[in-house]
Amino acid sequence: MNKELIINAAPQGVEIALLEDKKLVELHHEKADGSFAVGDLYLGKVKKLIPGLNAAFVDVGFEKDAFLHYTDLSPYARSLLKFTQQSINDTSEPGFDFGTFVVEPEIIKTGKINEVLSGKPNILVQILKEPIAAKGPRLSCEISLPGRFVVITPFNDIVAVSRKIHSADERKRLQKIVEAIKPKNFGVIVRTAAEGKNTAELHEDLSMLVETWKTIQHNLKGSVAPAKILSEQTKTTSILRDLLNEDFNRIVVNDRNLFNDTRSYIQRIAPEKAEIVTYYNNGLPIFDQFGITKQVKAAFGKTVNLPSGAYLIIEHTEALHVIDVNSGYKSVGNNQELNALETNLEAAAEIARQLRLRDLGGIIVVDFIDMKLPENKRKLLDAMEEFMKSDRAKHAVLPISKFGIMQITRQRMKPEMNINTQEVCPTCAGTGKISSTLLLEDEIEKNLSYLITHQHKDLALVVHPIMYAYLTKGKWFNSKQWKWRFKYGRKVKMKENTNYHLTEYHFFDKHDEEIKL
Repeated sequence: MNKELIINAAPQGVEIALLEDKKLVELHHEKADGSFAVGDLYLGKVKKLIPGLNAAFVDVGFEKDAFLHYTDLSPYARSLLKFTQQSINDTSEPGFDFGTFVVEPEIIKTGKINEVLSGKPNILVQILKEPIAAKGPRLSCEISLPGRFVVITPFNDIVAVSRKIHSADERKRLQKIVEAIKPKNFGVIVRTAAEGKNTAELHEDLSMLVETWKTIQHNLKGSVAPAKILSEQTKTTSILRDLLNEDFNRIVVNDRNLFNDTRSYIQRIAPEKAEIVTYYNNGLPIFDQFGITKQVKAAFGKTVNLPSGAYLIIEHTEALHVIDVNSGYKSVGNNQELNALETNLEAAAEIARQLRLRDLGGIIVVDFIDMKLPENKRKLLDAMEEFMKSDRAKHAVLPISKFGIMQITRQRMKPEMNINTQEVCPTCAGTGKISSTLLLEDEIEKNLSYLITHQHKDLALVVHPIMYAYLTKGKWFNSKQWKWRFKYGRKVKMKENTNYHLTEYHFFDKHDEEIKL
């Protein structure tokens, strides 16, 4: 599979499109003033404890207080509170040695929030979910710093290896390497991308993350809540960190500074891939050049058409997303069961893509075309699970119910991507009605009279082809064009333009420059 990352830098922010075999599968938008992104670290001030919810509201500088539930407190929450206070009050130049930090006992899973956060202290928190609708950010105290091959978690000494690495020998090898190079007071999770990597590569990745933790420690020194302590890497670098593999064959950027940043980042994490980054400045907008704009227009909206003639209806309610699969004019053969299976399999591939593309989260209910045979329902379930494998968000797919309904849950980390693909009609301005051509004719004549009165010569009138046919129809002495010539004693050239809407017209002078009325 060929993967391409197309990056469009604009004044209002950066748009990032991920293409798989030329097909758009993910679209990310990073605002220029983006804050409270997933992974950001803040020094927050506990404002209110809610024992009934077993949660706290924390001020991190957002207009609404952020939400911190007891289940999102780390088992090492007391150690985190101690570390936060110690770092704020630390006056030494290099900062205290985290390796000598004494870890506090773990909190119990069934404890109470007011037992841990009594006194409403300042605490280091990480954004778990971005602000969505009327809700503030959701927080976590389980601090984790992701690298390309490993993730570090402070205050514990656990080493875990991704279960997606299927070889038991490889998992043991990675475990031994990490246990040998791991600093004290850090837990390490070995990511799937670490498979086959040597000690030097893992050590370099781990060292970079430990340096990041030292930066957090330094930034906490003397801080006053609420304050941002560390930003997650930009969307571009975080996507590259998580997705960059041998399948990637091109990264195209249309901004020189962003191109340099991206290239230097890749040279640091994967020097052999540095050549895949290219700078684009060919005049045509980058998303138009790579066919992304057209795909966005086709993929977003209530109705999504499939190549075979089948189509999806995607609707959003307060509680869930509903997707209806319709066969349209698709016909594979006379076998109704086979038709239903073929349509459902095609729809499943597009639904998996739509979930990633729109970043739909929560409960998704899919009404597939009814199938009677249990083996066909099983085939559809297996296919959907396979299509969803490339989705980085946590998800679960349930078997099809007896009503032909499939339920999917998908992790929601940020607001749903919603792009309006409809445009207001330039002719009727959304009213559904246009002025009569008879009145339009009078309007054109009035403007023509005004221009001739003000000594404009060699005029050309450009109109829509239908309006052109109306104004030039009939014999020469009956057409509007000739009537105007006799009336005003001036010849008016008529031209047609298929790009104009029905009632659009413009006057041009002899230099082909438009005359503004």
